[in-house]
Amino acid sequence: MQTSALDLVIIAVYLIGITLFGCSFYFRKGGRDARTFTTGGGHIPGWAIALSIFATQVSSISFLALPAKAYLSNWNCFVLTLTIPIAAFVAAKWFVPFYRRSASVSAYSFLEERFGPWARIYASACFLIMQTARSGVILFLLALTLKSALGFSCFWIIVVTGIVTMLYSMLGGFKAVIWADAIQSLILLLGTLAVIVSLCFNIPGGLGNGFRMAWDAGKFSLGSFSLKEWGIETFWVSFLYGLCINLQNYGIDQSFTQRYVAAKDERSAVKSAFSGAMMYIPGTLLFVLVGTLLWMFSATHPGLIPTEVVAQSDAVFPWYIVHRLPHGISGLLVAAIIAAAMSTVAATLNSGSTVLLEDYYKRFFPSKASVAGRNIRFLRSMTVLLTAASICVAVAVMNVESALTAWWGMQSVLSGGMLGLFLLGAFSKRTTSSQAAIATVLGLLVVVFITFGQRLPGLSPFIHVNLSIALGTLTLFLTGTLLAALRKR
Repeated sequence: MQTSALDLVIIAVYLIGITLFGCSFYFRKGGRDARTFTTGGGHIPGWAIALSIFATQVSSISFLALPAKAYLSNWNCFVLTLTIPIAAFVAAKWFVPFYRRSASVSAYSFLEERFGPWARIYASACFLIMQTARSGVILFLLALTLKSALGFSCFWIIVVTGIVTMLYSMLGGFKAVIWADAIQSLILLLGTLAVIVSLCFNIPGGLGNGFRMAWDAGKFSLGSFSLKEWGIETFWVSFLYGLCINLQNYGIDQSFTQRYVAAKDERSAVKSAFSGAMMYIPGTLLFVLVGTLLWMFSATHPGLIPTEVVAQSDAVFPWYIVHRLPHGISGLLVAAIIAAAMSTVAATLNSGSTVLLEDYYKRFFPSKASVAGRNIRFLRSMTVLLTAASICVAVAVMNVESALTAWWGMQSVLSGGMLGLFLLGAFSKRTTSSQAAIATVLGLLVVVFITFGQRLPGLSPFIHVNLSIALGTLTLFLTGTLLAALRKR
């Protein structure tokens, strides 16, 4: 079954339409203003921000990589989502009011107030590297989908999509990102439900037989609950990783905190943060269910899915979308994935360019930043630079077995000290700048050892790489607190 002309028309119309929609914000009020480009003017409805927060977490990483992870192994990837309520409560209670009171758009200005310029530069640099890696993984997963649907080269899909997204983000700014995310989040959920219905009707012997097979194969397992195995993806390894990552996302990730500032008022910001987070739980449940149903389909149709597709788990879901869904629905779902990936990458480009403006350009070139019109030109120039870097990352991860596993590893390493430094500044009032710097170095050393040191000859890995963020954060916080206590004594 090949992509029909109807599917291609739907994909083309949808892609052009969402791009023009995003670019249209350039011609609206404030479209050429730097403040509007970064926060939307602070007058965006809370419900739109909630959908945007949900969509920011979903993107193509969740929509394609979570089913791939569940298809390849089990439901261990769902454990990360179980920590969302904790992160959502903390964000609504403390983070949102904190950022609403802040005078800066940057999430990292607090660190400069607390520990000095080095802390702000360090945290913002970690964010920029991590967001670039995230955008690269999203572009790669999108390329997998389009390769299955259209047969084009992954490399050129990544390049062309990156350039189109760059244009959309440069012209539309923050408002375009928010409203495109809101639209795409709804379409993606409807598309996921359509895939689930299709899979349920394509399993011989019915769902009961398929679920028995999956249960016997351990596909519903959340991972081992053993407290002795820390070198594999057990329940507790994934839980600790998810807790740190989600606290970091909702607490100090610029792409989230920017949305808190963009809401009309604090009450609206609190509601949107909590609602957007809680929407992700049933959404993730649907994504991992798709992965398990794909495994059932593959197990009951041996030889139907091409060997080269099975060998790369991230390609199984796109293959099913193109070859098993009815014409029209297949095209609409592919188009929704394209647009969702574009809007999510645009969000990372927007927040990244905002950080470069607030934390670097205004600091090192204050005289230029004070000239009217230069800030918006800088924002758009940095969008081009970040797009080029994201494309390079996407090309680099093209040959990995699981994009989600690769992303988890990158995210854990690249963000090893951000959360710990923020917690240290917030809760350890006596820790000085030099003590925080020492603690940061020690935290980074722990991250580096867990990630790379365990690969040295003669050593067998005993700590999973995903725990590097948890142990790095803990080391940083405890070291800074202890140094402050010893100095006082």
